Amino acid sequence: MATIKEVAAKTGLSPTTVSRVINNHPYVDPKKRKLVMTAMEELGYVPNSSARRLRGQRTNTIAVIISRIVNPFFGHLVDAMEKIAAERGYQLILCDSRLEKDREMQHLELLKTKQVDGIILASLQNRWKDIEPYTRYGPIISCNEYDSAADMPMIVCDQEYGGYIGTKHLIDRGHEKIAYAGGTDRIELTRDRFSGFKRAMAEAGLTVNEDYLFPSFYGIEDGKNIFHRMYAMENRPTAIFAGGDEVAAGVIQEAKRFHCRVPDDLAVVGFDNQPLADLIDPGITTIDQPMKLMGTRAMEMMVDMIRHNRDVTYKKELLPLQLIVREST
Repeated sequence: MATIKEVAAKTGLSPTTVSRVINNHPYVDPKKRKLVMTAMEELGYVPNSSARRLRGQRTNTIAVIISRIVNPFFGHLVDAMEKIAAERGYQLILCDSRLEKDREMQHLELLKTKQVDGIILASLQNRWKDIEPYTRYGPIISCNEYDSAADMPMIVCDQEYGGYIGTKHLIDRGHEKIAYAGGTDRIELTRDRFSGFKRAMAEAGLTVNEDYLFPSFYGIEDGKNIFHRMYAMENRPTAIFAGGDEVAAGVIQEAKRFHCRVPDDLAVVGFDNQPLADLIDPGITTIDQPMKLMGTRAMEMMVDMIRHNRDVTYKKELLPLQLIVREST
């Protein structure tokens, strides 16, 4: 088994720097961290503190990687996971990638060093080719976000269909000038959702107005900012399909402040069907994602994989979406 000195020699860095990377010290240059991680992988280095676990000892701990801890969607998803985990004698570690690729890779190291028995990816910042090597150390499942090129179990919803039915609902209500707010286009989930939006628009013979597109928006404050950008337009949209209930809530709150009537002056559709959608006035028309079922199935599958040491073949579970109509449309 390789040593810290051998890793240091291969990278040209000091043993102290290597040690800081191994111990997840926050103040290490990302390039140096990546260099050390690559060398550790090539040399097969495993920290001494984890050596005992490599002989088969389990931790009864599962890591769940999310992207934004402040997003209530993840709260409901992880809550469902935790209930199943507790019933089966496991505990969870919650890891926030903050939408950063390097942070996600650092969290994956928990599996390699046997600090956890498995990892559930509820968000996905890196490509499968970068994640796949970690599957040799234990099971990895994606839940919510996904990579269609990945050969791993997935618990997902048909996001293209969700984008389609939300947009078609607005079109059926008579809207033609429809804005769209979504997440980053490097995530397949948001790309598919936007594809559904475009499909509905194309079927209705409507043109997608580039001025009405608002990418990379997630929270309530983002929704407020989007409203102001739309409100300042000479040719304003009459409806918006928001990429989440938080964004939709922000749009509605700010619309009310400026006496813009929802849905008469501006119709709003959200996504997820969080409790927030039914609490705000007017209630948000939204796409219901079965968060509880999604989290439950992901944890059931993960525990099963850990306990039976299976070489699980690719399996994709597609869960249903549905439109929930409320007063915002």
